[in-house]
Amino acid sequence: MPVRLSTVRAKLTALVSLSAVAMLVALLVLSWLLRKQLVDEVNDRVAGAERGFQEELNDDLADVTLAARVLAMDAPTSRAIGRHDAQRARRLAQVFLDVYPSIDVLLVEADGSVLAQVGVNHAPERIDEIQEMAEVPRGRASQAVVEHGCESPASDAPPAYVIGSSLPSGGAVIVCMPLDAEYLKNSSAKLGLQLALAVLDEANDHRVVGQTTDFPQGALKGGSAVATIIEVGNRSWAVARFEPRQLAGHMGKVGMLAALDVTDVYAIVRHNVLYALAVLAVAGILSIGYGSRLATRMSDALQRVTVALKKVEQLEYVHVDPIKTGDELEHLAIGFNRMVDGLKERDNLRTTFGKYMTSSVLDHLLSGKVALGGESLKVTVLFSDIRSFTTISESMDPQNLVGLLNEYFTEMVSIVMDEGGVVDKYIGDAIMAVFGAPVPKPEDAVNAVRAAVRMRHALRTLNERLAMRNVAPLRTGIGIHTGEVVAGNIGSERRMEYTVIGDAVNLASRLESSTKELGVDVAISEDTYALTKHAILARTIREITVKGRNRPVMTYELLGMKGEAPIELSDSVKEASVKPTNPDLVPE
Repeated sequence: MPVRLSTVRAKLTALVSLSAVAMLVALLVLSWLLRKQLVDEVNDRVAGAERGFQEELNDDLADVTLAARVLAMDAPTSRAIGRHDAQRARRLAQVFLDVYPSIDVLLVEADGSVLAQVGVNHAPERIDEIQEMAEVPRGRASQAVVEHGCESPASDAPPAYVIGSSLPSGGAVIVCMPLDAEYLKNSSAKLGLQLALAVLDEANDHRVVGQTTDFPQGALKGGSAVATIIEVGNRSWAVARFEPRQLAGHMGKVGMLAALDVTDVYAIVRHNVLYALAVLAVAGILSIGYGSRLATRMSDALQRVTVALKKVEQLEYVHVDPIKTGDELEHLAIGFNRMVDGLKERDNLRTTFGKYMTSSVLDHLLSGKVALGGESLKVTVLFSDIRSFTTISESMDPQNLVGLLNEYFTEMVSIVMDEGGVVDKYIGDAIMAVFGAPVPKPEDAVNAVRAAVRMRHALRTLNERLAMRNVAPLRTGIGIHTGEVVAGNIGSERRMEYTVIGDAVNLASRLESSTKELGVDVAISEDTYALTKHAILARTIREITVKGRNRPVMTYELLGMKGEAPIELSDSVKEASVKPTNPDLVPE
């Protein structure tokens, strides 16, 4: 049935006209309530922004804390500081800066002198210049918000969240996360608000130490726990203050000023009040009862939609039972139900695809960025295969065999996805995983070898569980290679599959199949080794000739990650193991 656009408008006009006398008295109250409602909505928005900012800050601080702890516990770093080797200390710290590019690092000797820095433009000569960190080299760990972060107090650097970790042998590692304009800009984009970082002094005045470009200057002196409407030029801003608990420190009472442009909404509110006044001024006294009856019916229809909308906000997809009004309100309820069905279908789709790939890859695929016919990418391919699986399958009934495979795949695939990889396909008892498609990342090769190490540790735990059930342990081989592939949709118009093909895939598969011959559990190619040698423990095996390739391939055995427990070798590998042929590949 076609929607009559004038139906609701006519009912509202009748309602306002018939209720004019009563509404004239309540007009001022209505104006105040509308303004209060706007402020309440802004308060809710700021409260949500505060929670989002707290969560974002927690994630960032967790990264900084982890970097500080790992760097402080790194034995080579401690030795470099103890030997006053600034160049080596800086090189070791640079590894962490590559992982966390937004942080700054100071490496401090036991006497408080700054030995080396990474990411700092104007480093202090001594850590004593940063009062909050002065005691860290003497064994007292500290964390606080510092006005100039890791920079010299004489610089105009922004404040930073600073974590100081003492070294067992003396000295310290200072890690800073600057709360600069770029940080506020990123937070502003995520929260949909303009932000300013301010310190509340004893006189209750705000001293702004950082702000986004579009933050209204006239709002810098405002801001309280409750949102207030401030006029700045020809714009109206709702300004509120919140104080993240993580930013408490020696700088004073540190807080965030959040500003939301409500000019259009505020203008609509004032316009509607004036419009209502004009209508009510010319309206006569008519039947309030009839208007009340109409209002009740319309309110009921809107209330149903509002209640259902709140449930949808909690991801509870419910339908609205439309009231038969024959106007836009009835069609609004019908349209709302269609929207709910669409949201439910979308979430089901995301949930289904989420079982096969990481959220970043899923977002990339759903955005339509994958080119038909494929694109050339540099990826790291990992093949893992269960050895002697035919023998295992002969000794087990099909149901138990499937259960064993599912248990094994659950452990291994979870690790691959945690490290940002995509399970391209299952080939019987083998897994083919790709790191770098369709979204390449700088650390794809490192993520792949870390996944292999974790898979070996997980296999040991799985075998312990299998032993308790009197099931023979599983043995696997893993091959990893980095190279160019073609990634894209392959198949027909009716059935497509996103996958990668190329020589790199074949070589990774050949490396896996060669692990038994080489007497190793995990074999990586020279290309992968070149990209990961700063992060792994490995030894040279030998060159092998791979079917389909003219040039031999140098192979390396992956022994573990630097700073972590080494891989526990399988029994067959222990028997065949030899001393490293190139001791330089084994770090201190």
